[in-house]
Parts: sequence; C-alpha cells; structure tokens
Amino acid sequence: MIINDSLDEVKKREKALSIIKSIVENNGREFLFDLTGLSGGFIASDDELSLLETYVGPAIFEDALQDVGVEHMGGEKVLPVNRTSSGILATILTLVEKDTNVVHYLEKLPAHPSIPRSCKLVGANYFETDVFEEFSIPDNTSLVVITGSTMDLEVIDEDEFRKVIDMAHERNIPVMVDDASGARLRTVVFNQARACDLGADISITSTDKLMPGPRGGLMAGREELIDRIKVKVNQFGLEAQPPVVLAMLNGIKNFNGENLLRSFERKDEFSDILNERFSNFEKTPNGVMISPEGLSREVNVPHDLSNNDLAFLLSFILLKQHGIITIPAVGMPGASATIRFDLSTNDAFNLDLNDLAQKIVSSFDELLNVVGDEDKCREILL
Repeated sequence: MIINDSLDEVKKREKALSIIKSIVENNGREFLFDLTGLSGGFIASDDELSLLETYVGPAIFEDALQDVGVEHMGGEKVLPVNRTSSGILATILTLVEKDTNVVHYLEKLPAHPSIPRSCKLVGANYFETDVFEEFSIPDNTSLVVITGSTMDLEVIDEDEFRKVIDMAHERNIPVMVDDASGARLRTVVFNQARACDLGADISITSTDKLMPGPRGGLMAGREELIDRIKVKVNQFGLEAQPPVVLAMLNGIKNFNGENLLRSFERKDEFSDILNERFSNFEKTPNGVMISPEGLSREVNVPHDLSNNDLAFLLSFILLKQHGIITIPAVGMPGASATIRFDLSTNDAFNLDLNDLAQKIVSSFDELLNVVGDEDKCREILL
C-alpha cells in the first residue's frame, strides 16, 4: 500500500498540482481536460473586481447573493462559507452537543468524511446507513443528516428524502442536507424539489460542483438557524471572503442546466464505447465512473497494491500522459477514489468521446505495465 494516510494524500495532491502546473507552463491550458465536475470558475467584471475590498465587497455582494442564492437553494436566507465542509462543521458546532446522537441517511455509503469528523470534534455519537428500512432516530438525537447526492453521484429517492425529514420533524429534530452536487443534479436531471422545499431546515451545496462557481459552500435554510450558524462561522473564520462571494454570485447567475442535460444524453454513448474494452465502468447521471474495486477487477496482472492505490495510479497516468484531471489525483484527503469522467464540464464538450476512450485505454495499458513495480508506482504518486 502506497497511500496510507491523510498526509500521503496531501503529498499525492501536491504532486498532481505540480504536474498540472508543468502542463500549463509548457503547453498551455488547452492541453488540460478537467473532468472532475469540480472545475468551477471565477466570473467577474473589471467593475466588480474593483469593489473587492475587505468591507465594501461584503456590503455589495453578500446582499446581492441573498436573492439569487434563495432562488437557487430555497429557504429563507443563505450564508456563504469557504467550503461545504466549513458549513457542515459550523452547523454541527451550533446544533450538536456532546454525547448526543447524529443520524445520517444516504443513498450509498460512505458519507463525506467532514460529517463524522465534525461529530467526533464535538464528542457526538454518529450513525450512518444507506438502508432505509434500518434508518431510525434514537432518543437524545440532536441532528438528522441527509445526503442528496453522494460523492459518487448516487441520488437519493425523493420519497425516502421526505420520509426522513418527516420522521425528524415529528420529534422536533432539525434536518441538515449535504446537497453538495445534489442541489443541481437532483433538481435539474431528476426533477426533484429543492431540499428546503422538501422541508430541510439547513441545506448546503458546493459552489464549484456542476456549476461555474468557486470552491466554496453556500448554506440555505431557516433564517433563525442561519443566523445562529453564522455566529460560529464568524467565530472560527469559516466565512467566504469577498472574492469568493462575488464568484458565487456570478456562478449561480451563469449556471446552465442544459449542460447537465446534454451530459445526461452523452453518457450512454460513452458507456457503450468503453464497454467494448472494459467490463467494470458504470454510468453516473452525467458521465461514467470506475470504482477502485471495479478497476481492481480489470487489472489481471500480479501486484501488491490496494484498490485505492490502483485508482490513484490510473488517475495520475491520465493526468501526466493526456492532461485529464480526475478527482483521485487532485482530491482532498478523504475524497472518494472512484475515477469519474464528468461530461458536463466545458472541457468535456471539447472532447470527442472516441478520442477520450482511446486515452483511457492507453492509460490503462500503461497501468498494467507499471503495476507490478511498487517502486515505480511510488515514484509516480509521490
């Protein structure tokens, strides 16, 4: 096993970023293809940039964000934070007390690590399940959590979504929804209602996921709760800074659901092309993916690596040989090691699907060439 802990993941990410920098400096941005679905963006005019001062920026852009944010997310009020994980942490710091219970329902385990880590930080008992029949709310529960769309884009059933919220509210327990990508994926592709419209007290989305916004988080919900959480956000420096708020504002204004719908249509064609060579690629709502376990089944040569190491290696080979950016190479510690090819990104629309498939095949062949040499694999990753 090469990547053993969070420190190794940080070093791996630094290596990937150095490769990206080298490609841009030596060849140009057009030789990179960000297929993570997290490519985000920073849309701003010169006039707007001139207002990014410490106090002028929030006065102008946070106020404007309220209208577009509530329209996008629902709820009574929104709160911009520097990451979705920051909003999750602030919510748990605000609503969860030591030795109380936090229960979490999601379509497929595991949950995003920021949720159990935040519970551990406050000394709460944390339980998660992806089996609806096994979901229950024990006594002394302070918060119920729902994930709208998992890290691997598994989308919750809307009827189960409503039932969990109703179960919590029958006992006067608040509900927080981790809707990082779901705020757009669920609503645009699956025609589900916004989390707050379903009754969620707090909903949090990532403003770089499936939209042209910055890496940041936007919370929406009941005004009274948002105000309480905002206190914690400001106390611990979790608030989004003026440039990020501006980029959030313009990212939401420029969000185009048609790109998601186009990727939904293209995924079947791409899946058919890949299935001519591989057996373990799966469809996502807006592309294809291969899990570490699926990749391990594809690799039929002897090796001593973990399934995650295999995914990291293929992700690095894709990046270095073809400029294709996937999450296992650049993701934060704890991110899913599943390799996803998101077809909703601007870079994806500039790629011929047959050409992209050939790049994946050649990268896989290179993986087979190096997988038996652990020293070579370690050199590639670290």
